[in-house]
Amino acid sequence: MLDDEGETSVFVNRDLVEPDTIIDEERIVGRDDQLESVVSFLKPTLQGNRPPNMLLYGPAGTGKSLIIGAVTQQIIELCQSKGKRFGVVDINCQPINTLDQAVFELVQTVAKDVDTKIGVPETGVSTKHKYRRLYKLINEHYDSVIFILDEIDLLVGRRANDEPAYSKLLYQLSRASNTNEIEGQVSVAALTNDPKFMEDIDGRAESSFNPRDVYFPDYDANQLRQILENRRDAFRPDALTDDVLPLVSAFAAQSHGDARKAIDLFRGAGDLADERGDEKVREDHVRESQEEIDKDRSLKLVEGLTTQKKISLYATASVAHFSNWSGSSVPSPVGFKVYQWITEEIDADQMTRETYVKYVKELSTYGLISSSRKSRGRGGGMYMEFTFTGDPAAMMNRIVDDTRMEAVSDQEELLRTVINSQLKKFHNQ
Repeated sequence: MLDDEGETSVFVNRDLVEPDTIIDEERIVGRDDQLESVVSFLKPTLQGNRPPNMLLYGPAGTGKSLIIGAVTQQIIELCQSKGKRFGVVDINCQPINTLDQAVFELVQTVAKDVDTKIGVPETGVSTKHKYRRLYKLINEHYDSVIFILDEIDLLVGRRANDEPAYSKLLYQLSRASNTNEIEGQVSVAALTNDPKFMEDIDGRAESSFNPRDVYFPDYDANQLRQILENRRDAFRPDALTDDVLPLVSAFAAQSHGDARKAIDLFRGAGDLADERGDEKVREDHVRESQEEIDKDRSLKLVEGLTTQKKISLYATASVAHFSNWSGSSVPSPVGFKVYQWITEEIDADQMTRETYVKYVKELSTYGLISSSRKSRGRGGGMYMEFTFTGDPAAMMNRIVDDTRMEAVSDQEELLRTVINSQLKKFHNQ
């Protein structure tokens, strides 16, 4: 079976349809203004000057990581040709819970890049000690550096009433060269789907970070089509039927212009053709791949969740499904109250609100939910707001297959009453 693998593959360069592959400039579509801005902001690095900090914002799948990755890769190569050492320290903040973990992740990323020991334990030493190790590594191995903090708004930290962890991190990194902790030039690029996170940044951090903004709008259908055309050579020249590209583009356009989803679907259709031993990718491969994406991402993953995560998801989905309020977003305080009610009904262990929010936020990793921080105004505090990317009712039905949840599903009207009572209290506060 291993010897036969790839003999009839529709692919010749599958990496081109991996969404995080750094591609050549010629393949970048519909982002001329953004590319020009990022190039102009980072160009001072080549002259030994400090570039400005940047805030790259816009919906998911609109090219933020793609552009910053392509430009920094070019700068690495140009600096190497001039005998300069340019470092790119790129982390995704989504799975990181605390400031201390974020700093350790930065140390780990630099150590891996320069092929040296991390030199500091993950636990047991202060965050300040980790900062010192980070700065020492950078000073020893780079002449200039850019920190790329993807999904920066998700690095909130554990204490809801404290300054967000991302605010503290932006403050420290953006001032590191001014305080001579880093000897070379430092730039920070923050990437986010929600630019409103800047509203919660401490005044000192905002003044120190002071970024140049680069906005990334959704791709339109024509741009999505061109993106796919520019990666067509991932496949054999005769491997795609004429209706594949238009259909993939149309499905992606329905997903709010997300190029990552378009590329995922393009690759998925090819994988399906390979699995079946077909020599061409056809319309039926695309349609079936789209069905699998819709079904698998939102439902199959549910089956593997722990009981507590299922309860958390069911509570949140039920608020979205039964809400009488306009919109289907779920405020975390309401979701948690419903979670408490459900755990009492089925006599399950009850986690803290912090744990409930953590579990629901983890589901964004699977593409089930998107989350954003919201403010209740002066003195009202912060909370998380959850929005479902799929059908919440379908998720609820799948979770009910866990027999412990049947007791709740049989009380639909009572559950609806509890939810709308909690929503009313929340909105009237």
